Amino acid sequence: MRVFVTGGSGFVGGHVIERLVRDGHEVLAMARSSASARVVEGFGARAVSASLGALEPRHLAGVDAVVHCAAFVEEHGTRAQFFEANVEGTRNALEAARAAGVKRFVHVGTEAALFDGSDLSRVDESHPYPRRHRFLYPETKAEAERLVLAANGVGGMTTISIRPRLVWGPRDATVLPAVVEMAKRGSYAWLDGGRHLTSSCHVANLVEALVLALDKGQGGHAYFVTDGEDRTIRELLTRLVATRGVTLPSTSLPGWLARPLAALVEGAWSLVGKRPPMSRFAVSMMSSTITVVDEAARRDLGYRPVVSFDDGVRALASAA
Repeated sequence: MRVFVTGGSGFVGGHVIERLVRDGHEVLAMARSSASARVVEGFGARAVSASLGALEPRHLAGVDAVVHCAAFVEEHGTRAQFFEANVEGTRNALEAARAAGVKRFVHVGTEAALFDGSDLSRVDESHPYPRRHRFLYPETKAEAERLVLAANGVGGMTTISIRPRLVWGPRDATVLPAVVEMAKRGSYAWLDGGRHLTSSCHVANLVEALVLALDKGQGGHAYFVTDGEDRTIRELLTRLVATRGVTLPSTSLPGWLARPLAALVEGAWSLVGKRPPMSRFAVSMMSSTITVVDEAARRDLGYRPVVSFDDGVRALASAA
């Protein structure tokens, strides 16, 4: 199969390329710069010079499937930045794929598309999008997913969205490095003691689901994928940072206090054009229970985790 990967120089996309190459597929990867081209070629893909906003059918000539990993995932950014990358970029990728005759479009979604600041406890795919989003990342990822699922069947293309919760693993450049850095600066504090439950998804498990979705699953549907077990945020982060020889402090703030504080800090720093040290979105996530059910993926995709949480943690520690 000839597969085109967007976001291939990133955390998830790089693992997707490596798995597809290992499985014997021909992999093309979007590269916005010469640096990105070197990265995706290092993973084993052939670099295609393009960006999401300028992706054209010619870039996808002869492609059987697209795995869309690219997204704007920063904690902070303007509405224009989030919408241009996550919504308009996805819209353009879909249109280019349809025009090129691509048969399968697999989108990397997120449980955050359902998040409005309230707990999400053991939710499945029947859970609706919020009537009103409070944060730009969830809002734009929800709109991108709507576009993907609505495109199912158009031009004979099958579309599927895979929704992981809290992706972690080797080469993670967001969750683990950020927590480790905060701990080293002495600025880390738990919210509500870290007692809230969370699902998680090792990057290899996400890649397994994405690869399965190239052949299986109901078009026009979204699927949650997880490591298969939930745990408290405190246990998860404690064990992850321990792989880097870091111990997190016992300091804790109540969520009801941290949320308005984050809003004040974010607003004040934005006024002076600086990057805030905390965000409303991250604080809301860390002070909420967010657990999801992946029974549909197990049923329709034949999904099973390929890396357990314990094995993944051991591997991280060994590689440190």
